[in-house]
Amino acid sequence: MMDVFGAALLDYQNGNYTEDIGTFSSLDEEDRMPLPYLFRSYREMPALEQKALQLCKGKILDIGCGAGSHSLYLQQKGFEVTGLDHSEGAIETCKQRGVKNLVCADLYEFQGQKFDTILLLMNGIGIVGRLNKLNQFMNHLKTLLNPGGQILVDSSDIIYMFEEDDDGGRWIPNNGKYYGEVEFVLAYKGEKSKPFSWLYLDQQTLRNTCHAMLFNCEIVRLGEHFDYLARLTHQKH
Repeated sequence: MMDVFGAALLDYQNGNYTEDIGTFSSLDEEDRMPLPYLFRSYREMPALEQKALQLCKGKILDIGCGAGSHSLYLQQKGFEVTGLDHSEGAIETCKQRGVKNLVCADLYEFQGQKFDTILLLMNGIGIVGRLNKLNQFMNHLKTLLNPGGQILVDSSDIIYMFEEDDDGGRWIPNNGKYYGEVEFVLAYKGEKSKPFSWLYLDQQTLRNTCHAMLFNCEIVRLGEHFDYLARLTHQKH
């Protein structure tokens, strides 16, 4: 199966930009992911992302580093940062852009190193896929975190995408799934990715999960469109 995301990033990096990535989701019609946005500078980033980068400290792991914009900025600020992505094309793009420490791997296969900051931006919690995998995800992140370390993660509550009923509530399909679980397919230059699950997590569900797993959860900043930045720290026993 073609690395659709990575192929698009490499094309843009190498001056072959002719189209954006198409995104098809279980929620709405086709949308586009503009490639230039993935190569943005710090000044072009939303305030929520800028805040996350300002809060970074120590040795940093950038999970789902994509085109490497966050890693590059932190590296230029003098931080020791490792970019992690399972897309070979994304990792090659980061390499060409000058990110020094890179790992091409599935997150759950990555182990044996510890970090002071774990960064998950651009709806970074999305890689969990499904709500019932959130505990496994948090447990794995624990193994990668130094004592006193932090996880900086953003997400969006997509409740706004569902129809409002007469009493102000939202009509959510009763299909046994959490409403923030969305299926996606990416398309680029006639190729399509395998379908994959992507999680949008509301603040309260994140707080409840953190509480159960002995993490402190601080909502650091609210974005402009139902999105938020959270800082998670492991509670001391």
